[in-house]
Amino acid sequence: MPNPCPAWRRLCLAVLLVATLLCGLSAANDTSSPACRCMPQDPCWPEEHRWAQFNKTVHGNLIATIPIASVCHIDAFTPYNQSQCAQLQSNWGFPETHYESSSSIMAPMFTNLSCNPFSSKTSHCTFGNYVQYAVNATDAAHVQKTIRFAARHNIRLVIRNTGHDLLGKSTGAGGLAIWMHYMKDISIVDYDSPNYSGKAMKMGAGVQSFEASDAAYKAGLLIVGGNCPTVGLAGGYSQGGGHGQLVSHVGLAADQVLEWEVVLANGKLVTGSPMNHPDLYWALSGGGGGTYGVVVSMTSKAYPELSTASGNLTFSDTGVSRETFFAAVAMFVSILPSIGDAGGTSIWWLTNTTLSTTPTTIPGGTATLFNSLFRPLTAFLEENKIQYTYYVNDFPTYYDAYQTMTSPINITDQLPGGRLIPKSVVEQRPTDLNTIFRNIVESNAGFLISGVVVNSSRVPYPDNSVNPAWRDALMDVIIGAPFDYTGWEGNVARQQTITDVLMPPLTELTPGSGAYLNEPDPNQRDWQQVFYGDNYNSLLEIKRKYDPYNRFYAFKAVGSEAWSVAENGRLCKSESYQRGQISQGRYI
Repeated sequence: MPNPCPAWRRLCLAVLLVATLLCGLSAANDTSSPACRCMPQDPCWPEEHRWAQFNKTVHGNLIATIPIASVCHIDAFTPYNQSQCAQLQSNWGFPETHYESSSSIMAPMFTNLSCNPFSSKTSHCTFGNYVQYAVNATDAAHVQKTIRFAARHNIRLVIRNTGHDLLGKSTGAGGLAIWMHYMKDISIVDYDSPNYSGKAMKMGAGVQSFEASDAAYKAGLLIVGGNCPTVGLAGGYSQGGGHGQLVSHVGLAADQVLEWEVVLANGKLVTGSPMNHPDLYWALSGGGGGTYGVVVSMTSKAYPELSTASGNLTFSDTGVSRETFFAAVAMFVSILPSIGDAGGTSIWWLTNTTLSTTPTTIPGGTATLFNSLFRPLTAFLEENKIQYTYYVNDFPTYYDAYQTMTSPINITDQLPGGRLIPKSVVEQRPTDLNTIFRNIVESNAGFLISGVVVNSSRVPYPDNSVNPAWRDALMDVIIGAPFDYTGWEGNVARQQTITDVLMPPLTELTPGSGAYLNEPDPNQRDWQQVFYGDNYNSLLEIKRKYDPYNRFYAFKAVGSEAWSVAENGRLCKSESYQRGQISQGRYI
């Protein structure tokens, strides 16, 4: 049996012994469950006839993983095909290449380059960190049966929607994925409760932002969706908070949720709302996905359509000094509070030579208002002879503005680091903030900064588990470093630069703030506090209540410290968990 935990020290032999003795047993409770999840090379892994029997129970919806890049390799799952490989390489950056697959994900660092379309055709194509199987779940019964099968055979369970997640939560070595992509039911409902009465949309867990937006528009409504139109709304997006171009107008995606339909670890289908299982509802509304249960549907508020102003602005350092260019950047940052106060959102990015908004949108606003907000910046650009392009327009609906002004967004294959920047920092310490921004893009070739202006406390928000740092934040800022599909060690080094060099100044400038848990530094050390704030221990208690036997694991999700991942991807109970340092629903 291969060593599943090479990094372990004192407990490694004990863990291996327990895993060997208990591997074939059902994970019935914490005292008898194996120390490690079964892997395909283990005696406890189900035989082929077991998988065939299981496939019948899920109506033939079991999918054995064949990495989509196998066509680019000779010793692979499928024959090498040069033309198909070239086509895949050209389409690799498009989200649909991955969300239409039952196994491929969009966060390349978490694939460990297991089967890479850009490496040599003679290099190995392996399962690596991809799931072994996936169930194309089209109803709650498929979810329930998959949870039971995984528990009976001690298999790592993975909840997968679109694969957008930047922390790799939708994959895992030796995993059995519950693939939610085709749960596409959408209905507009008249919702009536003590907390909200009005229009709402009930959507299956696989509904993507563009599908929900299209359905809402046809009904004369709008719903909070992602800046990326292909993100799945009911997955980690809304469960993790969820920002977008409507957030300063009506609040975060998590703030819109009225109820969740959830399959629990014990297989029971329940509804979480302020009236039913209110603790589960609270946890799912901002406390992160993939850990409390499997969401099969979400019901969220819908709002009447409204006229919207939206525009773009781009300027560069062509023909001007570095000081002048970064003075213009500072001027741009100075107007962001007024955009958030107006209910607007600005999506922007900064490189060493260019700043661009793509776009800035003010739902319910006008081009006149938009121009007044940007006038200090455009005047500065003209006065200093900085070349720029500028466009703004009035649109009859938010939908029209989004469709016209939002550029197609490809996969995020940058190495990330994120921080929520409080409004007070932007207003009271602008020089320090802009110095940090300049140091990041000037000192690190190819690095960039992207930001999303959000003012989620501008409107009343419900009691939910969204990281409290969101309520003080003006923007979510992400550092991006280039990912190299052929140079793994360089990727590791650049990610470490983000962790050790670039993030600490932002952290020091923003004490007590946090990060958007869907777009953070994966190496974040104090992640419990940074991702979840003071809600963490309450969330962990709820996790323990609804998943007492740790069926659900996701990277840096609530409760994940009970597990560790070995170098070969095997999931094993952590030393601290086995020593009892994580107990009674508290993180110590």
